[in-house]
Amino acid sequence: MLLMIFSLTMLPPILVAVLYGENTSSTFAIAFGITLAVGLAFWLPSKQVNADMRTRDGFLITVCFWLVLSTFGALPLMLAEAPNLSFINALFESVSGLTTTGATVISGLDDLPKSILYYRQQLQWLGGIGIVVIAVAILPMLGVGGMQLYRTETPGPMKDSKLTPRIRETANVLFKIYLGLTAVCALAYWMAGMSGFDAISHSFSTVSIGGFSTHDASIGFFDSSAIMAICAFFMVISGINFALHFHVWHDRKISHYWSDPEARMYIYLLLGGVSITCLYLYYSGTYGWSESLRQGGFHLISIMTTTGFTTDNFSAWPTFLPFFLIFLSFFGACAGSTGGGIKIGRMLILGQQCIREIYRLVHPNALLPIKIHNRRIPSRVADAIWAFFGAYLAIFYLMVLLLLASGLDYVTAWSATAASLNNLGPGLGEVAINFADLNSFAKWVLCWGMLLGRLEIFTLLVLFTPTFWRN
Repeated sequence: MLLMIFSLTMLPPILVAVLYGENTSSTFAIAFGITLAVGLAFWLPSKQVNADMRTRDGFLITVCFWLVLSTFGALPLMLAEAPNLSFINALFESVSGLTTTGATVISGLDDLPKSILYYRQQLQWLGGIGIVVIAVAILPMLGVGGMQLYRTETPGPMKDSKLTPRIRETANVLFKIYLGLTAVCALAYWMAGMSGFDAISHSFSTVSIGGFSTHDASIGFFDSSAIMAICAFFMVISGINFALHFHVWHDRKISHYWSDPEARMYIYLLLGGVSITCLYLYYSGTYGWSESLRQGGFHLISIMTTTGFTTDNFSAWPTFLPFFLIFLSFFGACAGSTGGGIKIGRMLILGQQCIREIYRLVHPNALLPIKIHNRRIPSRVADAIWAFFGAYLAIFYLMVLLLLASGLDYVTAWSATAASLNNLGPGLGEVAINFADLNSFAKWVLCWGMLLGRLEIFTLLVLFTPTFWRN
């Protein structure tokens, strides 16, 4: 069913190709036919089966959403005359798009057919809504996402703890919020001076926190402070938990944003990061005061939210800043958003646990529960977050070692791993511009990194355990 539905997404690029008089229609038509045929071949033998979905099925469907669709999403990029990618490059681009990472192996974007450019942006937009629905409606039930903290507080369909048709109601509301943000973003871009095509394309990658652009220079191509401000605003909004957007929509109270501790910490980190970045750019003599504010504020928001848009080569800034920006991408955005990283909610609980352990050194017998929003966090959730954090670091440095073994220097290996596992996009060293020059082994490693980061690690790892497959 996923493949058959996904095949329909090959049709809009055909309309774009016809509209701009391009010869890529047959490429997308072939990709549509292959995807639809394979989906039908798997669906027809089991269409009469009517069984209730279990938690185990939720894991498998969640993984298949990105793993299988990324594979078939590579078809147009591989079949098209331009950019004429090899299988691994097409797969890398497709995985990067659907996981909303934004790392690319393509250069010369300004000269590519509009239909190919639109397709890349559409991949990120579809991946973004998939992230929102799965993170808010499914992962809480699997017990591996940060969103289980919100389930008991959320009104309406998100209270459900079973895979029931009520997920459709949740998904419907989330889709409306997501679509509404995209439409408003596109309109704002258009009014600020973008063409209609660029406005729609960049709204897709902004709201999905993806970072793909239709130009090699990314947002810097437009050289517009208004466009940068609009982009920064929607990156911040899209980095907030969509369950919180649902709260605000449901209760008609904008104050929910500030009363939520995760959103509040997210804003504090953004403001603190922007202040440090802008001051360092100014006092290091990199820019004047106004340009330091403009460039520093935009890049801090873009990198911390794991979007990855750029207006300048931030890797050439004083050494402290590029590493500082990528370090903040580990915090990422809020749980239940389209952002990557470890997530602010997890970091908030980890911070409280560290403080609690310091207090316990002084008062060993004290009862010090961890509370978020005046609600006690169950030890099961806290333990899961520590396990996630440990697994995250272990996988991160395993990937770094694998990339070093493939011949990359440390700065490139470290930043490329951060860019993929945090679903960030841009890196440093050899991957400061794009990932095209990396060897095939490194690209395979980074593809798995992007999938692991997007699937919250355990969702993918559980499929490799014997226990999962036992009855």
